[in-house]
Amino acid sequence: MPTKPIPKKTVANKPATKQASTKQVASKKTARAVSKSDAGTPLSVIIRRRIVAQKARFHANDNISAFIKPGELEGLVDEVAQKMQAVLESLVIDTDNDHNTKKTSERVAKMYVQEVFNGRYVEQPTLTKFPNVSHLNELMIIGPITVRSACSHHLCPIMGRIWIGVLPSKTSALIGLSKYSRLTEWVMCRPQIQEEAVVELADMLEKKIKPIGVAVVMEADHFCMQWRGVKDRDSKMINSVMRGSFLKDPNLRREFLSLIDKR
Repeated sequence: MPTKPIPKKTVANKPATKQASTKQVASKKTARAVSKSDAGTPLSVIIRRRIVAQKARFHANDNISAFIKPGELEGLVDEVAQKMQAVLESLVIDTDNDHNTKKTSERVAKMYVQEVFNGRYVEQPTLTKFPNVSHLNELMIIGPITVRSACSHHLCPIMGRIWIGVLPSKTSALIGLSKYSRLTEWVMCRPQIQEEAVVELADMLEKKIKPIGVAVVMEADHFCMQWRGVKDRDSKMINSVMRGSFLKDPNLRREFLSLIDKR
């Protein structure tokens, strides 16, 4: 008696797994923040359009954090790295075979966006204010605070120190000592000129603390003078900004300047 052939089991074909491209994985966070209509447009152009639409300024020393959406800073680093790679190639540097410069474009991009120019891209540090319960109205001096910035003319380092003088009123808000350093770093981590940086810092402290007087003195070395140009290693720049009672009262101003004595 002939046996019936055993029917073969049919195995359902598994759907092919979709493999995301390297570019899709790398820009996953950025893609969430950028709309479909902006696909293919450089992220810097998208951010610039937002700023222009609000008729806001975006100079080298301006903070533009209000126009940057969550996740976009990583995309900005990627874009800067690509363009920095083009700079290295235009400088005729063989980054394919030179082991020292293979990742230089990425390192420089991260340094600019996440560190030395970070004051442009992140929000102002939060300040915890304390009531002036004891009605303090004596001179306070904070410093020297070490500062690192960059000249907006050549993007060369500016390295120096800052002293801050505050004469609070009996109703002034008081802030923690570390906050002076954080605010100073936030202002200084941008390409700028020293003359404008100290004014901006003084303006911000006046607005936040509302003291009777504010004084800011900055002394710094400028590598655009030491590293290039005249190559003068010894020249320094000193700026002072006096507000309120520091401007009106010569005795208070003299006391502040004599106590810091650029020590």
